[in-house]
Amino acid sequence: MRVDFAKLRFLIVDDSQFMRKVLKALLHGFGAREVLEAEDGATGLETFMTHGPDIIILDWEMPILDGLEVTRMIRQPTTSVNPFAPIIMITGHSEKRRVTMAREAGVTEFLVKPISSKGLYDRILTVVAFPRPFIRTKNFFGPDRRRGSVNNYAGPERRKGGEAEVIKMRPLLEKTRKT
Repeated sequence: MRVDFAKLRFLIVDDSQFMRKVLKALLHGFGAREVLEAEDGATGLETFMTHGPDIIILDWEMPILDGLEVTRMIRQPTTSVNPFAPIIMITGHSEKRRVTMAREAGVTEFLVKPISSKGLYDRILTVVAFPRPFIRTKNFFGPDRRRGSVNNYAGPERRKGGEAEVIKMRPLLEKTRKT
């Protein structure tokens, strides 16, 4: 599958200048032209609100606002410019508890440092070509944590908050298809 990265706007939010530089180089290597950067969560949120990137690559641990706080703010459907924007969280922590916390905050994909170009490319391809449906309940708004969504799931990890509205997402692939 071919994706034209030049048609996507990325936002990298990471307090490490080195990590921003590595991510930006990888994105440029994939063909991206527009890559915005922010060195902390507050600046990242402001950049998101003013520039409306297609995909956010977000570090977990940062000053002012951490990655989870930024994710929760982006996922506010009444105040966010695009609460559906895919968020790829990068972190040095891979414990199940952390993955669960990120998922509950509304992170779309999770990538553990040290990252590889293939790992990053695969996560971007997933959010572009196979977007997760979004779930809206009384207590949650964000991407479905299950890849194959089942509307009537009633198992042990069923979200609390009453009925869940499932919002199908259109793939960004149409925006990026090479002609």
